[in-house]
Order: sequence, then C-alpha cells, then structure tokens
Amino acid sequence: MEIASRLEVLFPGTAAELCALEFATPFQLLCATVLSAQCTDVRVNATTPKLFEVYPDPHSMAAADRSTLEALIYPTGFYRAKADHLLGLSARLLERYGGEVPQAMEDLVTLPGVGRKTANVVRSVAFGLPGLPVDTHVLRLTKRLDLARSADPVKVEHRLNALFGREIGGAMSLRLILHGRSTCTARVMSCEACELLDLCPTGQRRQPVSPSVLQ
Repeated sequence: MEIASRLEVLFPGTAAELCALEFATPFQLLCATVLSAQCTDVRVNATTPKLFEVYPDPHSMAAADRSTLEALIYPTGFYRAKADHLLGLSARLLERYGGEVPQAMEDLVTLPGVGRKTANVVRSVAFGLPGLPVDTHVLRLTKRLDLARSADPVKVEHRLNALFGREIGGAMSLRLILHGRSTCTARVMSCEACELLDLCPTGQRRQPVSPSVLQ
C-alpha cells in the first residue's frame, strides 16, 4: 500500500529503532511503557535511568520500597497507580514466568497494568514479533486517512494488520504515531506539508476550491 511505502521513507527503521522509549531489557521496556500512560516519552526517559539504576529487574522491583519507588516515578504522573502496576507485574513475573517477560499476548495481558497496547509494544519492540499498538495518534490518523472508521482499538488493530501485514505492524504503528506528532496533530493538520495529502480524504476535503471550479 502506498501509504505504508511513503511512511517508511519518512520514518525508516524497525520497531525497535523507531521506538522513542529508552531501555536495556524487555523488562525495562515493559516498565517504561507502563509509565508512559498519560505521560510523554521524553518525561519517561528522564525518569527511568534512576529508576532502573535502583530497580533494574523483576527481583529488585518486586522487593522495592514503595515510598522510594513512588518518589522515583512521581514525575510521570499517576504515580500511586503506576507503582501498583510495577510492583504487581514484577511479582507476577517471578511467580509465573521465572522472572522473564513472556512473549505471548495471552500471557502479557495477565500482568498488572498491561493491556493489549502495552503488550503489542513489548512484542514488536523488545522481541521483534507481530504487534501493532493502537494509541490516540493511530486512531486519529487511521480515521483521517479512512483506513479504519471504528473507535475500538482492537478492531483498528486487526484492520491495519489486514491492510499492511502483521509483520510490519509494530513499525507501521510507530510511523503513524511519529507522523501524528510531527504533521497531523490533534489540533493542527499541516496538510500542505503532508507527504500523504493526495492519499488522504480528510486532507483533500480541506483544500481550497479552485475559482475555476466555482465558475
């Protein structure tokens, strides 16, 4: 599909290369993704170095002093709930998975604080497996590009996988996100500067009508 080809030119690389979150292990990516809820990647990346210095793995995180943990992740917002998730998922990893982050979707979503979007991030970025995270940027762009009309993230995920192929789902998601942050934002649609304008029904409708057409 032409949209996928153009976005790949604009934002080349694998899902791991395109991911803005900084991490050293699948566990650290999992934690960083949990922290990224309602928070920017920049803020998460400013927070996680100290966090992972103190609690680098499930064993140390599961045994974390709660007040220390909350203080470390406070800048990411919703720190009490996020502390619950980090402590809970670390304990679950030790109890059920030998301290290793599982790769299967059905296992990942059993971890506290981990939904389908987070699981898809971990699968595609940490393990190079099929996984297409659907966030607000992806929902917005797929609607504007008329790729999917549903507001249900799971339905949109399946639709995009059918259009582009599951193998590139993670990278495709990140390309849509990057395009949504740089050009097609929620508040400003920079259609004149958009490489997808001729393929975008929404952008085409926003273009001024030529005087010759009105005559």
